Amino acid sequence: MAHVSTPVSAAASQADMPKQHFALASLTTLFFMWGFITCLNDILIPYLKGMFSLNYTQAMLIQFCFFGAYFVMSIPAGKLVSRIGYQFGIVVGLVVAAAGCALFYPAAVAHVYELFLLALFVLASGITILQVSANPYVSVLGPQKTASSRLTMTQAFNSLGTTVAPIFGGWLILSEVSQATAEEVKLPYLMLSLSLLVLAVIFAFLKLPKLGKESDSEAAHQDLEDFVDLGSVWRYRHLILGAVGIFVYVGAEVAIGSFLVGFLTLDNIAGLPENEAAHYISYYFAGAMVGRFIGAVVMQKFNAGKVLACHGLLAVLLVLIAMTGEGSLAMWAILLVGLCNSIMFPTIFSLALHGLGKYTSKGSGILCLAIVGGAIIPLLQGVLADSIGVQMALFLPIACYLYITYFALVGSKVSTQTS
Repeated sequence: MAHVSTPVSAAASQADMPKQHFALASLTTLFFMWGFITCLNDILIPYLKGMFSLNYTQAMLIQFCFFGAYFVMSIPAGKLVSRIGYQFGIVVGLVVAAAGCALFYPAAVAHVYELFLLALFVLASGITILQVSANPYVSVLGPQKTASSRLTMTQAFNSLGTTVAPIFGGWLILSEVSQATAEEVKLPYLMLSLSLLVLAVIFAFLKLPKLGKESDSEAAHQDLEDFVDLGSVWRYRHLILGAVGIFVYVGAEVAIGSFLVGFLTLDNIAGLPENEAAHYISYYFAGAMVGRFIGAVVMQKFNAGKVLACHGLLAVLLVLIAMTGEGSLAMWAILLVGLCNSIMFPTIFSLALHGLGKYTSKGSGILCLAIVGGAIIPLLQGVLADSIGVQMALFLPIACYLYITYFALVGSKVSTQTS
């Protein structure tokens, strides 16, 4: 993976503070947009499941193609960003994501499930480039000791997008699943495509700190250096364990969100029709949004690892109640897991990158690769749901949150030795 220069000391200087604040404010719009788009998948799953008469395993291919793009595109995205810098990496990511949204139109016209999956892959490829550009950008726009707080704050706006998306999707897409046709997705995704293109133009002309671009001399020798340096970055045990943490966290969050509509339609839980159940996804992601705003403040005063462990243990308890309970208790238990998810991604991300120095950008790329958990774990849960039921399949997220608790308490300790 290509090395991305990150002049932390220069970025953290007092003289650059106004630019840093403006850059952070601009970046929050990106976190909102990709949160909004990602959460629409939870609306697409019951929509396309009904339209194409899919089982849960087939429906989970939506998340498999979307999050699989993170695994396929993270390394090429890292190389691209190292050549053009964070700002223009963001512009390219927005354009590719816009193209993915536009592909929903021909997919709807052709009425072919595989074309929808292709559109999702292209869309997610653009978001991958955004992730590789924006996450380390936020990390270096200020002091290292408050990196977790800054990432948590920007992730809060990501959660704002995921909170609004189910309302938007339920209104425009999921109004009547039983009579779903491909027409309902044309307008929403064309609107998203246009919005992303407008953002791309805006970011192309913004005056932002020029970070992340390597010099020509570095680029000329980078491919040879990768063979040496990539081996060095893999020596950091806490980075590798953090990558597993990102894998299981994203997998658990996506799996729960993907099955919320199916879970809430169960007769022993809430017995809601699918279009009404879709609105409850907003509660799940609203919890994450509120928790991230609070967490951005809390983690400036408390140890990030201990806060993460508390959230992990509470998530285990809530999912266990949802798996074994019934009625309103089980319903609200699964929705409250969103609050536990709130600080997990940015905290795992920053703990895993702590102490990497010049390998920070490579570590960021490895962590972005681990987002493929959002492709694998929901698909596994889909197989389980088809065989043992939606409710019992929740034992898989419980295992994920137990690992996150382990990483928070033990695995996040900085070490250069891998086992």
